[in-house]
This record gives sequence, structure tokens and C-alpha cells, in this order.
Amino acid sequence: MSTAADSRKQILERIRAATAGDPAHSPKGGEKGAPTASGYIRRGVMSAPARLELMAERLREYDAVVVECPPEALAGTIHEHLKASGRRTFVVPAGLPAEWLASEVVWRIDGDLPVDDIETADGVITACFCAVAESGAIVLHHGPAEGRRVISLLPDWHLCVVYGSQVVETLPEYFDRCENPPRLVTWIAGPSATADIEMTRIKGVHGPRFLNVILVRDQ
Repeated sequence: MSTAADSRKQILERIRAATAGDPAHSPKGGEKGAPTASGYIRRGVMSAPARLELMAERLREYDAVVVECPPEALAGTIHEHLKASGRRTFVVPAGLPAEWLASEVVWRIDGDLPVDDIETADGVITACFCAVAESGAIVLHHGPAEGRRVISLLPDWHLCVVYGSQVVETLPEYFDRCENPPRLVTWIAGPSATADIEMTRIKGVHGPRFLNVILVRDQ
């Protein structure tokens, strides 16, 4: 069996297992108009450390580089990370905390930077709004410390700071935190990559090829 066919079989088996016993998915169907329970897990049960550990595991599965630190070591960890990257010029949103900015690199503070200035930078540093451990996704709402969407798409290297208190276990918990999401939301699950073309993995198709994440243990 081909890899694609095997993957399809696994997905269908998971759907059948998840909908087992649901009248809406029985051969005869449920009673028309009768309410059915979704069965979705709406709230996680993990402890904060376990949730952060799962988030780190998911990110590493996506080929992201992950480091962890306590809040008081964040500025130093950022500076060490930038130095180790070998990169020199970084774009940052105007609302990024000043203490995160190391003096030995060149900063391009975004207000309305031209596209060329963003695209030619070595990388970008942002905060985030939330992260979902179950899927390993980081969510940007493009607030003052997250910046415009363009700065998180054009540079080739993205360093994102995620606090443990921002990490939820399930997707419904994200919506509980944000009942009315903004019109523009960016979801990041690892470095940009696609395998749509002949099942060949290509990095950097619609975003940075390299994602580095600092997980701050503030819980």
C-alpha cells in the first residue's frame, strides 16, 4: 500500500473511532432534528509543566528549535540565541519589550517599514497571543508585540517568545480566551514547509524556513 493510501486509511479509521455510537453517523442516521453530543474535548486536564512539555515536543516534531528558560533569564536567553544564530539584522514590532533588544545587533523597528527592509533582514523576533499544545500551534493576533503579519512572513528566520501561561491544551480553550478573534490571525506550526508537490518537502514556501521558540516557564 502506498504511503498516501496508508495515511488515508489511518485518517478514516480515526474518524470511525471518534464517531462510534453517534446517531448522526450511524448507518440509518439519527432522528431528524434531534440534537447530538459532539464529544469534543473542550478542556484539557494536563498540569502546566506537562502542557509546556507537550508544546515543546510538538514544536520539535515540526523541526523548530526550542529552548526553555525562567522569566528572569529571558532577556539573556534571547541575546544568547541571537548570537548563536550568526545573524545580525532583525526586524521587531514597535511594542516588543525594550529589554529583549540586545545592543550588539542591528534592529529595524517596524512602524511602516518598506517591504525591502523587511525582506532583507536576517530574521524577526515577536511575542505571541496564545499557543495550543495539542497541535503545537502558535497563534499571532498581531498586537503591539507581535507586529504586522508581513514581518512574520518575509524574513527567513523567526524567533518567537511563548510564555507558559499563554499555552492551552486544546483548541476550544483558545476560543475561550478569545471569544471574538480579530479578523487577521496567523497560525504557526513549525517552519514554513509544504509537500504538496510530488510529496517533496520544500521549506520556506510561505513563511520563514527556520522557527526558533523560547518557552518561558512562568507557571
